[in-house]
Amino acid sequence: MSGELSGQVAVVTGAARNIGRAIALELAAAGAAVVVNAKQSAEAAAEVVHEIERQGGQGLLFLADISEPEGARDLMTAAQNRFGRIDILVNNAAIRREVPFAQLDWAQWREVLSVILDGAYLCASAALPALRQSGKGSIINIGGMSAHAGSSGRAHVMAAKAGLLGLTRALAHDLGADGITVNCVVPGMINTTRGAAAGNTEPAHHAVHNTLLGRRGTPEDIADLVRFLSGPHARYLTGQVIHANGGAFLP
Repeated sequence: MSGELSGQVAVVTGAARNIGRAIALELAAAGAAVVVNAKQSAEAAAEVVHEIERQGGQGLLFLADISEPEGARDLMTAAQNRFGRIDILVNNAAIRREVPFAQLDWAQWREVLSVILDGAYLCASAALPALRQSGKGSIINIGGMSAHAGSSGRAHVMAAKAGLLGLTRALAHDLGADGITVNCVVPGMINTTRGAAAGNTEPAHHAVHNTLLGRRGTPEDIADLVRFLSGPHARYLTGQVIHANGGAFLP
C-alpha cells in the first residue's frame, strides 16, 4: 500500500474494535505497517490484521497488557523486531465502565487508571528511543468528551482521561526537541459497540448532549483525524487537544 505514511510503523493500543480498529485500518490505508495491540480480544484483533493484509498492507497482532511495564516493553520490542522502527504511537486502550462514586472501590479506580493513564505513560516511555530515531515521530492520545463536559458515574474514567491532557502537554514540551509531536484527540458522541467491560450500554452522558450536525460520529471520523496528525501535513501541530464531537461540546 502506498500513501503519506509509507515506510512508517504505527503501534495502536486497544485496536481490536471500534475506534482503535478504525485507526489501525486507516493508518494502514495511508501506507503504515501497523502493530495491532489488544489485551484479550485475540480473535477480533486478528481480524483487523487480516483486513490490513487483505488490503495489501502489513500488520502484526501482539497481545499485551499495556498497564504493566513488561507488557508495554514487549509490545514495542515486537514492533521493532518485526518492522525495524516505530514512528507513530496511538494510545487508545481504555476501560469505560460506569460506576456511581459511592460504589467505586479502589480496585475499580486503579483498573481504569492503569489502562488509560499508566498505559499511555508506559507505552510512550517504551517507544521513546524508537520515536527519537524516527525523526518524524508522533504520539496521539485518545481522550474522552466526558472529561471536559462532565458526567455522573465516571469519576475514574474522567480522571484518567483528564490526566491524558496533562500528559499530552508535558510530552509535547519534553519531546519537541526530538521532532516528536504529541497531541490528544477527544472523541464525542461516537457510535460504537459497547462491550461487557462497559456494561453493554451507551454512556449515560450521551443522553444530555446533542450534536450540531444532526448525527452521531463514526469511528472512521476519529481515524481520519488521527491519520492527519500522524502525517507530514501536521508536523507543526503539537501539544494540542482536538475535539471531534459534531459540536456536542464546544470548549
